[in-house]
Amino acid sequence: MSVQHDEITQWIIKGDHDLGTAKVTFIHIPEYMDTVTFHCQQAVEKYLKAYLVFLSVPFKFTHDLVYLLDLICQKDDEFKDQYNRLAELQSYSVEVRYPNEIIFLNKDKVESALITSKEVRDLIVLKIGISVNYHDVINQ
Repeated sequence: MSVQHDEITQWIIKGDHDLGTAKVTFIHIPEYMDTVTFHCQQAVEKYLKAYLVFLSVPFKFTHDLVYLLDLICQKDDEFKDQYNRLAELQSYSVEVRYPNEIIFLNKDKVESALITSKEVRDLIVLKIGISVNYHDVINQ
């Protein structure tokens, strides 16, 4: 395996940890909507970074999904239809972590965040052509 392959795999696995945490929390403590959406954003951030490593595109370390998506779209315009979905997720990176920030979450938004995260993962893993096993809980 190449160094690049190892780094990509590590990003995917770390993203899977976030997505798995989001899903387990959603199943067992559904009222923790802020925690679920935060981990969905974190998962997508890591999946996007995995794809940027695959594309050999340098990036700064940031939580800004739109910035990461801009970099990807310079090489792969198939991602252009993801802007609205990822902009919604981006608002969950910092705002939901602090008590004075107001983000109105409901079950539909949380489920949408989970679906978006899983779909982004599936698309990126498919495009990279990599197989990274993860726990079945992500698919439930």
